[in-house]
Parts: sequence; C-alpha cells; structure tokens
Amino acid sequence: MTETTLEDVERSLDRATDLETDEAVSVLRTARQDIENLGNDPDVDEGRRRELEERLDQRIREIKERDAYDSGLGAAMNPEDDDAP
Repeated sequence: MTETTLEDVERSLDRATDLETDEAVSVLRTARQDIENLGNDPDVDEGRRRELEERLDQRIREIKERDAYDSGLGAAMNPEDDDAP
C-alpha cells in the first residue's frame, strides 16, 4: 500500500467540488484524516500541509453552511411545512 501524498490530498479537495454534499463531505473528511497523518512525516512540507489542512477545513464548512442554507431556504419557500421558520 502506498502512502498518501499532499498531491493526493489536493486532488481529493478538487474532486469534492463536483460531488453531492454527502459524498463531498465524506471525501473531504478522509482527506482531512490523510493530511493529519502526514503531519507525522518529516519529509512533508509542513507549510504546504497546513495550507491544505486549512483549505480542507474551509471547504467542509462551506459545504455544511451551503447545505444548511439550502434546507432553511426550502422551508421558507414552503411556509405550510412544519419546519418553516
């Protein structure tokens, strides 16, 4: 089994852009774990690793916020629904 590289994590980050919410979050969480594991590797560029880690965290937050916004927007558009604000 080969070890994950920063390039692999970056590809996962890019790939998640084209996925549905649940799949994207899953891919990003796996990539997040991979990036944490790379923190123990002395051969990894720590600055680049931290940058990717921040991008991953930001992307996960964006997806969760988008999903929450979309859910709330749907309820506001259908006030008859029980969960409308």
